[in-house]
Amino acid sequence: MKIPVRTLVCLLFFTLLLPAAAATKRHAVVLGAARSVAYSPAGDPAGAAPGEEALRIRALLVDGVVKEWTTGDAHDVTDRSFVVRRALRLNDTLPGDKLGQWAWQRGPWLLVDRTSGHIAALRLPDYDPGVSQVAWFRDYGAYCGITASGKSLYAVVAQIGVRRPVLSKKLSAFDAANHPRPACAVPEWQRDPMRILFRPAGKDPVVFNFVPGSAVLVEDSGEEAGDSAAPAPR
Repeated sequence: MKIPVRTLVCLLFFTLLLPAAAATKRHAVVLGAARSVAYSPAGDPAGAAPGEEALRIRALLVDGVVKEWTTGDAHDVTDRSFVVRRALRLNDTLPGDKLGQWAWQRGPWLLVDRTSGHIAALRLPDYDPGVSQVAWFRDYGAYCGITASGKSLYAVVAQIGVRRPVLSKKLSAFDAANHPRPACAVPEWQRDPMRILFRPAGKDPVVFNFVPGSAVLVEDSGEEAGDSAAPAPR
C-alpha cells in the first residue's frame, strides 16, 4: 500500500518532535517540611552555633523522590535555579563499636535547577566549612575563606560558573587552633552603589566596592534528575 507523501511528512515531523519534547520535560523540584535531627557539634567541622544540639533539615525532592537532605535557607539565583546547603549523614562508627552510629553534619552548597532537576555541588574558592558563612546576592557568594596553607583569612566573592574568585583580599592572619568562633560574621551586601562589608572577629570592618560582571551561569535544558535517592534520616 502506498502511503501519501503528506502522511509521511507528518510522521517524520512528529518523530523529530517527540525526542525534543522528552528532553525538555519539566520536573517537580521542591523542598520538604523542616524537621530536627540529633546533632553532635563536636563532630562537625562545619561548626555549630553556641548551644546548638539539633540540626534542622529538609528533604530536596525531584518528582517526589528524595535526592538530598538540606539545611538552612535556600537562595534563588534565577527564576529557575537556587542554591541550598547540603546536610550530610556520615558513618560515625568506630571499628570496635557493636552498633552502628551516624552523625549529621553541614555539607557543601548545592546548585539546583528546577526545570531539569539537575543537582550539582558548588566548589567555592578557599571555602572552609568551619569558617565560611556565605551571603548570597544574585549569582555571587561572599564569605571569609581560608587559604590552602591555613594561615590567612581572606575576603572572598565567588561567582557561580567562574572558577577563580572575582574578589580575594587578605583580611588577617589565621590560627586554626586558636581562632574566635565565628572567625568572621556573615558579610553584608549593598546594592547601590554595590559594596560588600566583611567583619573579621577582633578587626575593623572592611568594605570593598564591587563592579559586577555578566552572569555566566549555564542552566541545563536536558533531563537530569540525579542518579539515586537519598537515604531516609534517622
